[in-house]
Amino acid sequence: MQIWVARPLPAGARTAARLRRLGHVPLLAPVLDLAPSHAPPPEGPFDALVLTSANAVPAAAAAGLTDLPAYCVGGRTAAAARAAGLAAVHDADGDAASLAALVAGALPPGARLLHAAGRERKPEPAATLSAAGFSVTVWTAYAARPLAHLPDAAAAALAQGRLDAALHYSRRSAATALGLARAAGRERAFARLAHLCLSPDVAAPLVAAGIVSHFVAAQPTEEALLAGLAPGPEAVLRTADQHAVPAGGEPPPGRGNAG
Repeated sequence: MQIWVARPLPAGARTAARLRRLGHVPLLAPVLDLAPSHAPPPEGPFDALVLTSANAVPAAAAAGLTDLPAYCVGGRTAAAARAAGLAAVHDADGDAASLAALVAGALPPGARLLHAAGRERKPEPAATLSAAGFSVTVWTAYAARPLAHLPDAAAAALAQGRLDAALHYSRRSAATALGLARAAGRERAFARLAHLCLSPDVAAPLVAAGIVSHFVAAQPTEEALLAGLAPGPEAVLRTADQHAVPAGGEPPPGRGNAG
């Protein structure tokens, strides 16, 4: 299968390599450009670091926050934190709700938390932790900027009908890919793809656009997402349709990428 990987680098490159190992042909064409914010972290002291995306790890390490216990949303973020030398890494193995529960079970109310996140972020887990009595300070460690135009490789592949599917790891990435395809006059070709989404929240922009051919991962992990792939394009489309949220319907509460 020829599969569009629209997620930013460097994670997109890892996904593309994994698809090659599975026998697929990835088209690596990110629609978001990740860049550090270069904003210094707020003044502490802090009792722990909260990480909802692996994208925040380099900034946290560069700022010398490696001695703080790090509470991570999932395995990929936890692995990045360990690789960057963070001392005590705790893995919530799930989503923002499970991350909030992990922190609340490990630290006393009143603990001072530094949430290193992206410029565009969801209210959780900070809202739940604040309501539970924790002091949460948010640090904008990086920003994800949408590209001005659909990447040339993706535009050509859509125009020539060479793509079978697209992978979506965040709501913003899915919405950006849709918007860029629409602006480039490739919306119909984009809608014909099998869209594999990390969570119902990630799929929401596609649902709102009336795109019902999509697969939603049972868990917000890459393993569960790639389980939606099948040996051939027709099999993927059947699987996607079986898991589709009806167009115009309300998707279940999302658990996707919290950062």
